[in-house]
Amino acid sequence: MGVFQVAVVILLGLAVSDLVVGVSNDAVNFLNSSIGSRVAPRKVILAIASLGILAGVTFSSGMMEVARKGIFHPQYFTMPELMVVFLAVMLTDIILLDLYNTFGLPTSTTVSIVFELLGAAVAVSAIMLHRAGSSAANLVNYINTGKALTIIFGILLSVVVAFFSGALVQFVSRIIFTFDFEHRLRRWGGLWGGAALASIVYFIVIKGAKGASFLTPDTVAWINGHSSVILLGSFAACAAALQLLLWFTRVQILKVIVLVGTFALAMAFAANDLVNFIGVPLAGLSAVIVAGGSGTPLSLPMEALQQPVRSSTIYLLIAGVVMVTTLWVSRKARTVTRTEVRLGRQDEGYERFESTVLSRAIVRLVAAVFDSSVRAVPVSLRKWIGSRFDRAAFRPSPDHDGMVPSFDLLRAGVNLVVAAALISLATSYKLPLSTTYVTFMVAMGASLSDQAWGRESAAYRVSGVLTVIGGWFFTAMMAFTVSALFATAIYFGRSIAVVGIAVLVVVVILHTHGVHRSREHEERVAEVFNLRKITDADAAIATTSEHAGVLLGEVRTILDAAFTGVFANDRPALKANRYRQRTVQRWSNVIAANIFKILRLLHRADVEESQRYAQTISSLQEITESLRDMVMRAHLHVANNHAGLLEAQKGELDQVRRHVAEILEAASEALLRRSRPGEAAVAERYRGLRLLVHEFDQNQIMRIQDNSSKTRLSILFYSFLWDSLKIAEQTIHLLGVFREPLALRPAVEPMGEGVELVSQ
Repeated sequence: MGVFQVAVVILLGLAVSDLVVGVSNDAVNFLNSSIGSRVAPRKVILAIASLGILAGVTFSSGMMEVARKGIFHPQYFTMPELMVVFLAVMLTDIILLDLYNTFGLPTSTTVSIVFELLGAAVAVSAIMLHRAGSSAANLVNYINTGKALTIIFGILLSVVVAFFSGALVQFVSRIIFTFDFEHRLRRWGGLWGGAALASIVYFIVIKGAKGASFLTPDTVAWINGHSSVILLGSFAACAAALQLLLWFTRVQILKVIVLVGTFALAMAFAANDLVNFIGVPLAGLSAVIVAGGSGTPLSLPMEALQQPVRSSTIYLLIAGVVMVTTLWVSRKARTVTRTEVRLGRQDEGYERFESTVLSRAIVRLVAAVFDSSVRAVPVSLRKWIGSRFDRAAFRPSPDHDGMVPSFDLLRAGVNLVVAAALISLATSYKLPLSTTYVTFMVAMGASLSDQAWGRESAAYRVSGVLTVIGGWFFTAMMAFTVSALFATAIYFGRSIAVVGIAVLVVVVILHTHGVHRSREHEERVAEVFNLRKITDADAAIATTSEHAGVLLGEVRTILDAAFTGVFANDRPALKANRYRQRTVQRWSNVIAANIFKILRLLHRADVEESQRYAQTISSLQEITESLRDMVMRAHLHVANNHAGLLEAQKGELDQVRRHVAEILEAASEALLRRSRPGEAAVAERYRGLRLLVHEFDQNQIMRIQDNSSKTRLSILFYSFLWDSLKIAEQTIHLLGVFREPLALRPAVEPMGEGVELVSQ
């Protein structure tokens, strides 16, 4: 029994790791709406969510039985066989969830644990049947197929229902309140807020009563039997209280709804999903205790696990503390949250996902169907609906940091209320679902209905949603397959296999940590492009200056990598550089979009000011297009195995590289710090570059004439030569655009932590 007691200790240790990676992924469920709407400072949001988690863990005791008997029939397994299943499940779960956290993709911890249990149990059952010489058809006796299929069907159904529910409720809410909802709330806010808070309160009561350890069975039965009374009473009380707040105070009731909803969903997450992280280790502990109390611990069927057991409150509270700590310190949790917030952002801007053939086809199909359907709607009705969604005069209020919210409080409230209502409904009917899938699809449905996916962003947003949904199916397949492989290895390899897989888990986590740091660096840089509070022309110029400085710093890095890669014929490096260049292209588009936003915010009719911004856009586009041409030609030349550059060509291009790099560095530094560069030095470097380009052009003509430089090599050489000159020329022009504004402003530190990273 000693070795199995050690296995339980390992399981409990893995439970802590699983809590960390699980919370990092599932935090998006209850943080998305509050962070996206910037309803309060981040610390306040996290404090409220932490209270919800600590309250929720005390309601999760009844859910722990899912890991014990929800997927397989424990009476057909002995304690050693169950330990194999549980170890395989926990090791798989840590790898899988950490992988999703690294790439910022929300997935369902419920789906992962269900398919991991299913995969490991199927593998161990198949081995047992094979050793006993039984038919594979008997596998259905070991697996709770009915329960597993019910869970899978319920989850898939919830995805569709959540999307359309979010879209419908958001459409109706926006029709009633429009984007300029402040004064309309004073009339209808009490009723709308009462319905919203009543749904959330009902959600808390119904969800909490299901697994609360401090409620008696009679109390739970009374709550379930009087749900209508509870719902109507909550509506009346909440509506009256909120209407009084609207009439006699300056309290923004939407903030109250969003913060209460955040608490409720955090509580539901802890109550519903805690089993996904510690249910398996606690089941393993129960198996060892039951087996240890018998005379045949290694061969005793685990029929005792069929009995309902309440988990110890101390275990639940310890898990709650780990979850809260992770919520505050995990950087991967922020990465996952950013993904969902950006997919639901109201305005266009930096898009993390690139469009795909499928996403573009879906957008075109939906647009065609919508255009055809809308013709059947009377023109007057169309105009009225269009006026309710008009955002021409809408100005979102920046938060305390001067940052513009990704979406308004009305949509944030809809996200939380609809998600809470759907989860409550499913709970009352004992239908399984994934809180991740419900909250994500509600948010995406509300975004679509709110016209957040316009022509400028729809293809990218649809691509992102498809990526996330595709990841959900990948979760199921990966969880089942890897867990089955790990279970098979542990069954035959015993301790050696456990140690080997544990080492693999550590290696994978260390590797993904490095990958996440790299991606996080890029995300921090991209955060610079989020608009700050713009109050006047000087602030607008400063913001644009900073954005251009960040982009030029990255152009310098990519340009240097292109020269280095083509000199060394390094195809992998050039391929990676090509992907990196696409990021700069997106940044250029974001800067252009932000400039247009600034012009709308300022309401300026100054022609000279407008021309300055237009010149900025033109210069940045010329720079990024020249860079794209260089990077693409370099990669294709090396990938097609063409002849490398001659030594003379390398020497000449290396001189060009140094000149351009110095010009870009000086310009980036000046724009970031909003100070004038050493104009004489920059101008002299540019004149020197022009002379070099003219000289090297003559040298290349001679190489073409003596046939030492073939056609494709000459094309590559001239591309680097003339595109480098064009980048330098447009950089000088960009400095000219900002010459007068920069001259009027002393040097200051750059805004945003991402800027400093670029300039390193």
